[in-house]
Amino acid sequence: TSEQIEHLHRRFKQLSRDQLTIRNLRQESDGLADEINFEDFLTIMSYFRPIEMNMDEEQLDRFRKEKLKFLFHMYDSDHDGKITLQEYRNVVEELLSGNPHLEKDSARSIADGAMMEAASICVGQMGPDQVYEGITFEDFLKMWQGIDIETKMHVRFLNMETIAHCY
Repeated sequence: TSEQIEHLHRRFKQLSRDQLTIRNLRQESDGLADEINFEDFLTIMSYFRPIEMNMDEEQLDRFRKEKLKFLFHMYDSDHDGKITLQEYRNVVEELLSGNPHLEKDSARSIADGAMMEAASICVGQMGPDQVYEGITFEDFLKMWQGIDIETKMHVRFLNMETIAHCY
């Protein structure tokens, strides 16, 4: 709605510190945009909208696949249709890098374990000479089957006045 867009625009202005774009603060770009404008911000945030109560099964399935496709592309940094072990490690290391109690080797072990779990779900028992090349989108869908991504992957914004008191 126009009210939601206005609310997101206020949030964008707050995040961008009243600039026209939000800059990417990552050290390595990995092909990601260095900055996003408000339109890009709206597109990204649309993937995190909550489900609508009047959706039928087909709409809910399409909504779920859109969210999972977005999530899949966050991991598949070279856009080759597979999430490799290295791509998965990069994301896990980045997500866990803010934790001062977790070393890089621990993050790597977490990523390796998750990738082994993915292989067991998607391929089954592998032979000793077999290599799991990466997670395809179909594999990704299998892994998320039974998990309520529709309600887990959404954002609710706090009241703007509440945020101002946090600084």
